[in-house]
Amino acid sequence: MIKVAIIGSGPSGLSVLRAFSKLQNKVKETIDITCFEKQNDWGGQWKQTWRTGLDEYGEPVHSSMYSNLWSNGPKECIEFSDYSFEEHFGKSIPSYPPRSIIEDYIIGRAKKSKFRHLIKFNHVVRMVDKQNVGFQITVENLILNKFQKIYFDYLIVATGHFSVPNVPGFDGINSFPGRIMHSHDFRNAYEFIEKDILVVGSSHSAEDIGLQLKKFGARSVTFSYRNKPMGFNWPRGMDEKPLIKSIDGSLVSFQNGFKKSFSAIILCTGYLHAFPFINEDLRLITINRLFSPGLYKGVVWNDYPNLFYIGMQDQWYTFTMFDAEAWYIRDIILKKISLPNKNLRLREMKIWDKRELALNNEYEMIDFQADYIKSLLKETDYPNFNIELTQNEFKTWKKAKEKSIVGYRDSSHISPITGKLSPKYKTSWWNSKDDSVKNFLQ
Repeated sequence: MIKVAIIGSGPSGLSVLRAFSKLQNKVKETIDITCFEKQNDWGGQWKQTWRTGLDEYGEPVHSSMYSNLWSNGPKECIEFSDYSFEEHFGKSIPSYPPRSIIEDYIIGRAKKSKFRHLIKFNHVVRMVDKQNVGFQITVENLILNKFQKIYFDYLIVATGHFSVPNVPGFDGINSFPGRIMHSHDFRNAYEFIEKDILVVGSSHSAEDIGLQLKKFGARSVTFSYRNKPMGFNWPRGMDEKPLIKSIDGSLVSFQNGFKKSFSAIILCTGYLHAFPFINEDLRLITINRLFSPGLYKGVVWNDYPNLFYIGMQDQWYTFTMFDAEAWYIRDIILKKISLPNKNLRLREMKIWDKRELALNNEYEMIDFQADYIKSLLKETDYPNFNIELTQNEFKTWKKAKEKSIVGYRDSSHISPITGKLSPKYKTSWWNSKDDSVKNFLQ
């Protein structure tokens, strides 16, 4: 019996479970799968919580989701090839749904796959050690406060990399009298109504939280960027300034000489790839990149190919990519895919690395990740989908954002699974303040 451990039951971990469930009758007598999940339910990052900091067991809170968060990319570009949004909801739905709809969709496929019994909830992995050709995993049952050491032949790390905040410091920040938080702890915009807010960062989380703040009534939102501004045509009361120079009480000085007083500072400064539970010789060390050094095909630990990391890249395609990676990992474990030797793997990794470093813009990044997914799909039986259409829809989305950062969510996209153009939502995104499943589907 081959024993396989999965750490995490968020979207990437659920993709792995889905991949194996598709062959359940063929492998159930040869494959023993256990998934460890520290939360009390599946869904990972998409499982929203009011908690910040630590959970009820003293564990770091995993989710960074907040109220009234809506998809900032078209759902068509993340649609599971074997389970469309239309199949799940029984009808075609608009392209930019709220978080609750995405979670419902993810969990719907998981429920249909009937693998929940394979997941040990409230179980946190404390240590992973290499042993013989496998791993000894030390896991704690958080409810019973009991530890157990278990041997596995293969390990799949599916913990994600959007839960450990990267928190920079600034000269004088200790003197700031107002609220300071990382985006990981942002839960709603209501406490910032009629306030002047500084958002530090210039990527997707800064963009979205900044818009959220203004949408729900912040007096002003100022972005501080390190390298270059996002450059969108922001609504009145939103602007961009270069990096913070110093902070003196509530007064913030920027590198260009501009000064302004703020009520709160929200650090949208990204996340760290952190795997403290893994022995250092097995630990992935990387920044947020499209190609993760050390991982063959983006998933195989090159020095020890019984170890896999899934969903560790900077992400455009998310769910679709997780599935492609999951099917590939599954087929390696089942010996349906034979890996080249270590040197050949390294040679191919260097080619991908060099190609990524030569990318000039986000349009090229979209194509790069599409090619990566194609390289996985051609070796597995994952159901085909129109990835070229997905590439085009991503680029259409980018152009729509450049045209209107407030209005792009009101556009429609074509599903690569059904070929249908999504319907328009009943109101504009800017005027939508109810993010419930019930309201969205009415």
